[in-house]
Amino acid sequence: MKTLYLDLGMGAAGDMLAAALLELLPDPQGFLDRFNALGIPGVTVSAERAEKCGVGGTSFRVAVNGGEEDEHLHEHHDHEHHHHHHSGLHRIEHLVGELPLDAGTAADVLAVYRAIAEAESAVHGVSVDEVHFHEVGALDAVADVTAVCLLLRELGADEIVASPVCVGGGTVRCAHGILPVPAPAAALLLRGVPCYGGEIQSELCTPTGAALLRRFVTRFGDMPLMTPEKLGYGMGKKDFARANCLRAILGETAGARETVVQLQCNVDDMTGEALGFAMERLYDAGAVEVFTAPVGMKKCRPGVLLTALCCESEREAVVSAMLRHTTTLGVREATLRRHVLARRVETADTPLGPVRVKVSEGCGVTRRKWEYDDLARAARERDIPLNEAERLLSGG
Repeated sequence: MKTLYLDLGMGAAGDMLAAALLELLPDPQGFLDRFNALGIPGVTVSAERAEKCGVGGTSFRVAVNGGEEDEHLHEHHDHEHHHHHHSGLHRIEHLVGELPLDAGTAADVLAVYRAIAEAESAVHGVSVDEVHFHEVGALDAVADVTAVCLLLRELGADEIVASPVCVGGGTVRCAHGILPVPAPAAALLLRGVPCYGGEIQSELCTPTGAALLRRFVTRFGDMPLMTPEKLGYGMGKKDFARANCLRAILGETAGARETVVQLQCNVDDMTGEALGFAMERLYDAGAVEVFTAPVGMKKCRPGVLLTALCCESEREAVVSAMLRHTTTLGVREATLRRHVLARRVETADTPLGPVRVKVSEGCGVTRRKWEYDDLARAARERDIPLNEAERLLSGG
């Protein structure tokens, strides 16, 4: 499984995320050229090599109308905070709607901004429509957010895992005055996310960074068991005793991806026994999973949704079995991607004799489960309940 891991030991900001992800691409300049061709009004992006505490990486630069704002204006972690721009959500929506983005990327960009608007709305006690993006509504912030959304789509990671977020400490100056770190909007966006302050007295996680993490990160925790293939370092603007960078690691975890065919039908005139027999025949035909769910059908009749998953090579056999062994008049089909853990079977010597164990690994987890047939055989031989046999096998 292709996995992206984000090391957020120095927080997260839009430009740092964009820079780190850019380094993971095989052709960073090609991406920059395509991005500049989008036509964000007055905006040009570029990448520069930068070094922090001996660590080399990339700085993502955004020029608006030919220039960047002076860094001494910023009390924030990166250049996404600007005090002279006052953009409402409708203006952002109009701007994004005019860009030649695919529907998925446009939806991601707008979802990030809506999340920020809702946080600002809650902080300042105004409606979402009244929120002015004093810090994140500027054109260069639109560039940061759009770049991150496009980069993640190009990288195509199946899972995005991030470390706990270092938010920094102290205070930060913004359009509304001096506020504690993390800024109130960022704090709201980080609800439910593992965070810590650290020793650096500066804003390390901006509202935009927090909103991007909430939108895309699958889970937060330690780096999973993975084989790194590419590393990217996105540099912040400020200098600290520690390297001010966000590290992105792209690699493979032990899980695997596969394509399966989903076949479904609705039935409302089969007995439970007949349905159970049909499920057995679907497995015999090559289905890898078969399951049912209760549904309501026309004329308020209760029914059953029968679903079978199979490989492409077994599709015709499973379709034939579903039509033959159920009362349905038709079968629906869809193609899905399935993410599975790597699996193997071991044999363990136990007080009840040799018993097979199914082991599943990947994504930083390991699961072990006794093979049911062996467990049931041991329980029958000793005339004990199944859970008692399992307790004996587990050393209870």
